[in-house]
Amino acid sequence: MMRLTRLLALMVVAGLAAPSFAQMNFEGLDLGGSKKKKKPKVDPKKKDEKKPEEKPNGEVPMPEGGLDLSKPIAAEPEKPKDTKPAATMSFDAVDVSGKTGDRQKMDAAITQFKNDAFEPAALAFSDMSQDPAMAGLVVESEYWLGKSLYKLGMYHSSLQMFSKVLARGPSTKFFKSSLEWLFFIARKTVNETVVLDEIARYSNYEFPERFRNEFRYLLARYNLVRGKALDDAEQTGEATKAFDEVKRLALMIPKGDIFYPRAKYLEALAYFRENKLETALEAMKEVVRSTRQAEGPMTAEAKQLKALREMAFMQLARTHYGARQNRYAIAYFDKVERGGVQWLESLFEASWAHYRIGQYEQALGNLITLSSPFFRDEYFPEALILKAVVYFENCRYRESLTIIEDFENIYGPVQDELDVLVNKNMEATEYFNVLDEVRKKNKAGEKLKGTDEILERILNLALTDKDLKKTVDSIAELETEMDAVGQKGDTFKYSNLSKQLIERLKEQRTGLIAKAGMMAKAKLDFELGQLKTLRANGLRIKFETTDRERTFLEEMLKAGGQQSIVKNYKYTVAVSDDQLYWPYVGEYWRDELGTYQYTLTKGCIERDSANTRKE
Repeated sequence: MMRLTRLLALMVVAGLAAPSFAQMNFEGLDLGGSKKKKKPKVDPKKKDEKKPEEKPNGEVPMPEGGLDLSKPIAAEPEKPKDTKPAATMSFDAVDVSGKTGDRQKMDAAITQFKNDAFEPAALAFSDMSQDPAMAGLVVESEYWLGKSLYKLGMYHSSLQMFSKVLARGPSTKFFKSSLEWLFFIARKTVNETVVLDEIARYSNYEFPERFRNEFRYLLARYNLVRGKALDDAEQTGEATKAFDEVKRLALMIPKGDIFYPRAKYLEALAYFRENKLETALEAMKEVVRSTRQAEGPMTAEAKQLKALREMAFMQLARTHYGARQNRYAIAYFDKVERGGVQWLESLFEASWAHYRIGQYEQALGNLITLSSPFFRDEYFPEALILKAVVYFENCRYRESLTIIEDFENIYGPVQDELDVLVNKNMEATEYFNVLDEVRKKNKAGEKLKGTDEILERILNLALTDKDLKKTVDSIAELETEMDAVGQKGDTFKYSNLSKQLIERLKEQRTGLIAKAGMMAKAKLDFELGQLKTLRANGLRIKFETTDRERTFLEEMLKAGGQQSIVKNYKYTVAVSDDQLYWPYVGEYWRDELGTYQYTLTKGCIERDSANTRKE
């Protein structure tokens, strides 16, 4: 029994060790009709069983009825070779990774973008966005095209592409990312208002956390501009809603955030509009506190905060001046940095505050700086009126009349030219073009005379309006972007994409020119009205001065020529140790601008000079 078991085990092992049929060649054999013969039974009682005899060559004969593999199988005759080339299989639009051909094109363009090949990437994305066969990838193509144009420095064109993506609604995959790119573009363009309209359209959507406070500030800025426009259109109710929104959004920005002082400035302006002066002053003081400069390099962000701080000082000074708190006003005007954007304006406005409290010498000293050749192109017609008033108050009637005559000779023709220009009732774009021509001549260094010089001064004044200046800067930025297309590679320059971009930029430029033209016309109207008021005041001063001078002459005649209304003032040339007395004889030095002090050597008999200053 044990031997039988061992024999079965050996048979099983042999069966497992045998080669599989798949590895054996059965060609030419018919196994279908073969019959298996039964193996003879082995008597387990027989202990000695003869083994098959081995042949001399070592081959073991197969048992009867088996296959004899000792003879080689005849080889199959070789088939003649086919001279025709084998048919090849087409794998077009098939990717072993499972991606479609469209997806491969998109990935290839994205790879170009990541390798900084922005021009070919932009062209590829543009083609895909307009290919009807790739309709499923249109949004993605537009999104990546917007990014490519941004990298090429074409920010206005980039904004147009992201606007298209956003217009498709929040259900698209790239909606939130496109919202983020609006902020990047707003930081690059000279005029953030070109992005404000787009941001305002999506104010009801939740912005990413890292852009949330910036979004609130930009939206507050949008509402402030909108509120001013509504006030100008006498839509007071809607304007009030806009300014209320400014205050609401400003309160949502936490203290310490980079946009906090900017939002507080807008909030203060909203309270000024409501004539809530105490609340407005406190908000503006908070702007000053939160913009204190820390030691370190002057970064772009630090420059912006510094400029904001200067504007806050100006608003604080003007508020106190309006409340007739002149000494407080002077203190804030003096905080404006010398040589800064607001400096000349602060000098002029401080002169009126000095005049109000009888500090005539300081007022005249500031006016010396404003009349220097360094500021020949600046427009301060009211400076001559103030100077005439100061001399009038000090009984210097002949000098006062001379100053009024100078004012008339200079600004009488200006009013006439402005009157003609405003009453032409031209299209808004024509008003812009007239002023823009003067700007271009000035930029080219051409000598301006007569009317052109006058208009150039008015343009400079108009450009002090922040919103108009930014609009004009945007027009120049669009023109620069159009010129930049011509500097790209030929493939990009002569592509359909370039043609489309230039056409869109031209349309945007036309819209901005119309807007700037309307603002320019409004500014010209305003300046014309101001100039008429100043000339009327000048005539009034002339009449009062002439009347006073006539009265004085009559009294002098009655007194036999012995009466006088003017006397010499006492003054000294003594100055502090860190100063040097230097008589002014008409020369100007840059480092002395803003420090001139004027001494009235003579004036009304009843008035003694309270302050001695060098002339």
